[in-house]
Amino acid sequence: MIPRYGWLGLSLAAALVGCSGGEGAPAAAEAPPRSGQERGRIVFLGTSLTAGLGIDPDQAFPALIQQKLDSAGLHYVAVNAGVSGETSAGARRRIDWLLQQPASVLVIETGANDGLRGLPTDSLRANIQAIVDHARKQTPPPAIVLVGMRALPNFGLGYGRGFRQVYDDLADTNDLSLVPFLLEDVAGVDSLNQPDMIHPTGAGHRLMAETVWEVLAGVLRDTA
Repeated sequence: MIPRYGWLGLSLAAALVGCSGGEGAPAAAEAPPRSGQERGRIVFLGTSLTAGLGIDPDQAFPALIQQKLDSAGLHYVAVNAGVSGETSAGARRRIDWLLQQPASVLVIETGANDGLRGLPTDSLRANIQAIVDHARKQTPPPAIVLVGMRALPNFGLGYGRGFRQVYDDLADTNDLSLVPFLLEDVAGVDSLNQPDMIHPTGAGHRLMAETVWEVLAGVLRDTA
């Protein structure tokens, strides 16, 4: 399926890049929890798409995945570490702090804001690789799920192809589980997005949770 990109118009770029005080603004649910440490931690490193900007935190897809974990009797806690406006460079700077408590699974959702700004794909690749390398220094290392994103069409087909290829290449070279596109069947759909046509509604997050769960559930089975 070729996704629609109306949600990524340049006139809307500032809404994602600059929301909630810009890159590095802490999300309310970002800090690793002090309770439930006996459970494995699934850390969702991400942007406002993970944080659930504009909706109740309980409607964001990491919270919906927590419901799936509980229903399946899987003893994990989902940690929403999404930060609005963050680029992959910001995610790279945060990873050491986020893994001060060991993670069983690290879900990496970054790059949306790199694409909105038209930042070099080489930098995106290097930042995600550094996150993976740092995570794998943990003993034992976490399973890693890489969440793919798409770039603005405004920067040309070449940039878009190169941007998408970053995720495919990193998944292949690092043997990572890959969610091809977080916003599959959500991007560009009026009823699934807030008025800015960037940030999904609760209904959109329900589809995002299904998209991520399809891959994450297999990872959890393999690590059981």
